[in-house]
Amino acid sequence: MVVRIRLARHGIKIRNRPFYNIVVANAKAPRDGKHIEKVGLYDPIPNEHGIKNIELNTDRIKYWLSVGAWPSDTVARLLSKAGIMPTLPKDINKPKNKKYKFSVNPSNEKLEDKPSE
Repeated sequence: MVVRIRLARHGIKIRNRPFYNIVVANAKAPRDGKHIEKVGLYDPIPNEHGIKNIELNTDRIKYWLSVGAWPSDTVARLLSKAGIMPTLPKDINKPKNKKYKFSVNPSNEKLEDKPSE
């Protein structure tokens, strides 16, 4: 069973006032479905002082990371800001949406035109 640490959306959807529980869940479970454990809370709407609320149970998050749970991209960014995980490059899991593929000659040799036969 692959276990992920990810966000589960809650809150009032009509008034655009979401908040997210940070949960540990099976990777095949739906986003707002059954989860194994709730390990935190994330409120993306800043308060009157401009601060976003993030509550983390660091002991349980470290435990789940130690047994092999994979955080989602957003949760990994939040955990890196909290100092629990190292900072990841921005494009580590992003597929490249390039229209054209280029090949690179790693040997730095000049390519010679060969006459066609």
